[in-house]
Amino acid sequence: MKVKDVYVMGEAIGDLNEGRSFYDLQEIGVGDYFWDCLISDLESLIIYAGIHRKKMDFYQMFAKRFPYAIYYEIAEEIAYVVAVLPMRRDPARISEQLKGRR
Repeated sequence: MKVKDVYVMGEAIGDLNEGRSFYDLQEIGVGDYFWDCLISDLESLIIYAGIHRKKMDFYQMFAKRFPYAIYYEIAEEIAYVVAVLPMRRDPARISEQLKGRR
């Protein structure tokens, strides 16, 4: 499925900022690397949106370099990123977070 644009919802930007802060606490500069890698993954949705499996009513794409999953939906040729969540969390918590996002 071809999309014309990728829109990152506000809560997903918050997820990215949390991840960046977490990795900066591990070592200075890793948070910036995390950010750059995830932005690259998000940009790849222009080409690959719609090929991923659906989980909890959203498409789920795994980040290439970090243990994160990107959850998105497609409407009117736009991929809407609703969440960027760490995979090391309890699956029930991930499910709860996704329920409130649309």
